[in-house]
Amino acid sequence: MEEMAKGSHFLVGLVLLHCLVAMAEAEHLRYKDPKQPLNTRIKDLVDRMTLEEKIGQMVQIDRSVASADVMKKYYIGSILSGGGSVPKPEATAKDWVDMINEFQKGALSTRLGIPMIYGIDAVHGNNNVYKATIFPHNVGLGATRDPQLVKKIGEATALESRATGIPYVFAPCIAVCRDPRWGRCYESYSEDHKVVQAMTEIIPGLQGDLPANWSNGVPYVAGNKKVAACAKHFVGDGGTTKGINEDNTVANRHELFSIHMPAYYNSIIKGVLTVMVSYSSWNGEKMHANRDLITGFLKNTLRFKGFVISDWEGIDRITSPPHANYTFSIEAGVNAGIDMIMIPHNYTEFIDGLTLLVKKNVIPMSRIDDAVKRILRVKFVMGLFENPLADYSLADQLGSQEHRELAREAVRKSLVLLKNGENVDKPILPLPKKASKILVAGSHADNLGYQCGGWTIQWQGQSGNNITTGTPILSAIKNAVDKETKVFYEENPSLDYVKSNDFSYAIVIVGETPYAETNGDSLNLTISGQGYETINNVCGVVKCVVVLITGRPIVIQPYLEKIEGLVAGWLPGSEGSGVADVLFGDYGFTGKLPRTWFKTVDQLPMNVGDSHYDPLFPFGFGLTTEAHKATSEY
Repeated sequence: MEEMAKGSHFLVGLVLLHCLVAMAEAEHLRYKDPKQPLNTRIKDLVDRMTLEEKIGQMVQIDRSVASADVMKKYYIGSILSGGGSVPKPEATAKDWVDMINEFQKGALSTRLGIPMIYGIDAVHGNNNVYKATIFPHNVGLGATRDPQLVKKIGEATALESRATGIPYVFAPCIAVCRDPRWGRCYESYSEDHKVVQAMTEIIPGLQGDLPANWSNGVPYVAGNKKVAACAKHFVGDGGTTKGINEDNTVANRHELFSIHMPAYYNSIIKGVLTVMVSYSSWNGEKMHANRDLITGFLKNTLRFKGFVISDWEGIDRITSPPHANYTFSIEAGVNAGIDMIMIPHNYTEFIDGLTLLVKKNVIPMSRIDDAVKRILRVKFVMGLFENPLADYSLADQLGSQEHRELAREAVRKSLVLLKNGENVDKPILPLPKKASKILVAGSHADNLGYQCGGWTIQWQGQSGNNITTGTPILSAIKNAVDKETKVFYEENPSLDYVKSNDFSYAIVIVGETPYAETNGDSLNLTISGQGYETINNVCGVVKCVVVLITGRPIVIQPYLEKIEGLVAGWLPGSEGSGVADVLFGDYGFTGKLPRTWFKTVDQLPMNVGDSHYDPLFPFGFGLTTEAHKATSEY
C-alpha cells in the first residue's frame, strides 16, 4: 500500500512538474501571448534576441533574392516587391499568397519565430498585380477634393493587397509637388499642403479608424483586412530645384515646415505605422543622413512610434557616387535614425557592415534596440505574430466589380473642365450621344497602359490594352454613345482625312507616355508623340474636345484657341468609362485643379500665392456642367 502511495505521489509530482514547466515556458515566451501588454511583449522579445537576430530585423530584401532558407539563415525581418517584381507574369492572388507564405515559413522556422513583413508599392491600387483595380494617380485624386472618396480607395487598396497576402503598402505619397517638372508630380495630391493634408484620410482607409482614446503617434492596424501604411518621402521630396528627382530642396526651416511637413502631422495623428525617408537633400544635407529631422523631430518631437524605413538603396545614395563608401552609408543612415533598410539585394554586405560597426561601438546598441523595438511594435500591432500566414479568403476582392465602380467614380470626380466652348452661351460639353458620325483620335484613346501611367504592372508602366484588365477610353466612348452613332477611330488622322469626312464632332485624347521617378523629369513638359499635330489636324477642321492624359499640367499654348473643349484627365487608371460618363453628361464635371496650370515653362516654379503668379488656369479652377443636359445634335 505504501509503495502505491509513493508511486501515486511520484505521478502527481511529475504532472505538477510538467504543469510548472509549461507555465514557466508560457511565462518564458510572454512575447507570444497576445494578452500581454504591447510593451511587455516587445521587451520580452528584444531581451531574448542576439545581435544577429536584431540586425536581421532591420533588413529588407527584394523578393528576387529571397527564399525560405535566406529568411531562416539571416533572420530577415522584411521582404518587398520593387516595381514589377512579381512571382510570375500575370500571377494570380493564389500565386502571390503561396510565394509570400513560403518566405514566411522560413522566418517562422527561426529560433524565435519572428514573422517577416512583406511590403509593396500599392500607390494607385495594388498596381503591380495583374487584374487589380487601378485607381487614378494621386494628382487626379487631389482634383476630386473628396477625402472620403480617397478613404474608400484606401479601404479597397487594403483589401486588394491582402487578397495577395501583402500586409504592408508604401503609400501614401504625401509629397507637396512644387514644380511639375518633377517626374513624381503625379504621385503628389497637390501643390497646396492643405489639399495633401486632407487626403491623408487614405491612411485610416488603409489601416482602419483609430479606436477612441488612442495615443497620438502609436501605430494602429484594425485586423487582417487592413494593411500598414507608409507616409513618404520624409521630407521635402516635392520641393527640389527645377523638380529634379532626388535632388536638393533649398528652403529655410519655416518653408520646409509650413509646406512639406504638415501632412506628416496628420499622418502621425491618424496612426500611420511607417515613414519612408526621401532620397532628396535639404539645403545640401541628404535626408537619409539627417539625424536632426529623423530622430530629433520625427521621433522625439512628433513622438512617432512606428518604424522609419529607407528608400530603395537609399543609404547607398548618401554618398556620391552611390555605394562609394558603404560602411559610411550604414553608419550615417542608421545613426540618423533609420530603422529598416531597403537594401534590397546585397544584404550580406549590409549585415556584415552593420555588425562590425556595432562591435566597434560606432553605432551604439541602444540605436539597434530602438530600431528593433519599433519594427516589433509594428509587427505586434498588426497581429502578425498571431496570424503570420495569408490565405485565399480575400482572392475575390482583387479587381472586384465594387472596386471598379469606386475607381470609375473617382475618375468622374477627378476630371477638370478647363474650357467649354468659345463662350458661355455655346458650350460644347456635354456631348450628344446621338450623332451621325464622330471621330475619336489620339495616341491615348485606345491604350490602357497609357491611361494608367507609371507604377502599373511594371515600375515604368507600359503601352497597350493587354497589360491588365480595364476599359480603354475608346471602348468606353463606343459603349456610351447611341447605337446609331458611328464612331471612327484614327490615332493620328491626316488633315485630308478629317476634311473629307463630315464628322459631327471629334474627341482627341493625347498626353504623356508612362514614366516613373527620374525617367519622368522633364524640362519642356510637352505631350508625347504626334499629339500636337493631332490637335492641329482635327481641331482646325471640326468641333473638338481634347482630353489630356498627363501626370501634370503641360504646355497647351498656342493650341488652346483651336480647341473648343479642354479636359484635364490626369492618369485615370483602368476604368476609362468614368471619362465617358462625364463627356456625355451622365454626370457633371466637378473637379478642381490641384495644381496651377502654367502658360510657359519659363514661369516655373509658380505656385498659388507667388508674387509672379500669372497662370493659364489658376489653382482651384474648374468649370462645371450639369448631369443629363446633353446639348442637341450638331
